[in-house]
Amino acid sequence: MPPYEPGKQIQYEGTTNLLYHNEGNGSFRDASAPSRIALSTGKGMGVAFNDYDDDGFPDIFVANDLMDQFLFHNRGKGTFEEIGLDAGVALSDDGKAYSGMGAAFADYDNDGLPDILVTNLALEKWALYRNAGGGRFSYASLVTGLAGLVAHSSGWGLGFHDFDNDGWKDLFVSQSHVLDNVERIHSGLRYLEPPGLYRNVAGRFEKPVLGALPSVAGRGVAFGDLNNDGAMDAVMSVLGGHPIVLRGRPNKNHWLTLKLAGTRSNRDGLGAKVRIGKQWAYTTTAGSYLSASDSRVHIGLGGDTQATVEIVWPSGKRQALEKIGADRLVTVKEPE
Repeated sequence: MPPYEPGKQIQYEGTTNLLYHNEGNGSFRDASAPSRIALSTGKGMGVAFNDYDDDGFPDIFVANDLMDQFLFHNRGKGTFEEIGLDAGVALSDDGKAYSGMGAAFADYDNDGLPDILVTNLALEKWALYRNAGGGRFSYASLVTGLAGLVAHSSGWGLGFHDFDNDGWKDLFVSQSHVLDNVERIHSGLRYLEPPGLYRNVAGRFEKPVLGALPSVAGRGVAFGDLNNDGAMDAVMSVLGGHPIVLRGRPNKNHWLTLKLAGTRSNRDGLGAKVRIGKQWAYTTTAGSYLSASDSRVHIGLGGDTQATVEIVWPSGKRQALEKIGADRLVTVKEPE
C-alpha cells in the first residue's frame, strides 16, 4: 500500500459561494453576483466573519479544501474583492494548498487585530495567520507552538474562547481524520480522536490535561455558556454518533458576558466590536465548521472584579460603560 500523503484525496469540482441580502421585509435577495462573491470558484468548508482592517465593514474568510483560501475584503459599497493571496492567508508557509476545513476569525494575541486559524488534516500543519496590520497577515503556526501540538491531529470545527477566564482566548477543536482506515495507511495517525483544548499562554499555545474524553469522529462544534455560570461550554457533533456536550468548570478567575441589543443596528448587535482592557471581541454567531454559536460576548477578566466596556456598534455608534461588576450577564442596549 502506498504511503499516506496529505492533499492526495479524491478531487471534486468547486462552485461559487452564495450571499443573500436581507431586504428587511422578511425576504432575501441573492446578491452573489452583484457583490462579486460569485466571481471566485472554491471548495468552501468553513466560513467566518470579522473586520480585519478596522474600516467598519465586515469581511469574510472562507476555508477551502485543497486550494487557495479566500479572504473577501468588504469594499463598503455592497461589493467584495477576494484578496487572500495578497493578504498572505491563501496558502501555507511553504506556498502549498491544504485541506482547509474549519475557520476561526478572532484576536488570539490581544493586540486588537483579528487573526485567522484554519484547521486541516494531520501532517499538514493547521494554518494560523497573525494579523500584522496594514491588511497583511504572517504565518504563525510555528512561532506560537501550535504546529508541534497538532502535527498528528486532523481538525474540523473550532473556536477561540477563554475557557479558564484568564484574559486570553484558548483554542478548542473538534478532531478526527477524514479516512476511517488511516491507521492502515499511516501507523502514526488515528481516525478517531478526542477533542483538543489548547491553552493560550500570552499568545503561545500549550496542551493542558483534559482528563478522559472519548475518541470520536468529531466534526462541528458550537460554543456558549449553556447554564450561565461564567464558564464556556462546547457542543460537538459526531459523525455517526450522538452530539457531545462539554461543560466548562468555573474557577477563581472572573468573567463578564454581554448580550447586545441593537436599535439602529441589527437586533443582536452582530458585527459590533467590544473592547475590555487589552481584549477585543467581535459579535458573531459564525465560524467553526457546519455550526453556529451563541452571539453573546464572553470575556475572561482574570483577577479583575470590574471592567470598563467599550462597544463600537455596526451603525458606527460608540458606547462606553464604566466599572461594570464582574461575574454576571449584562444586557446592553444600543443608544438611540
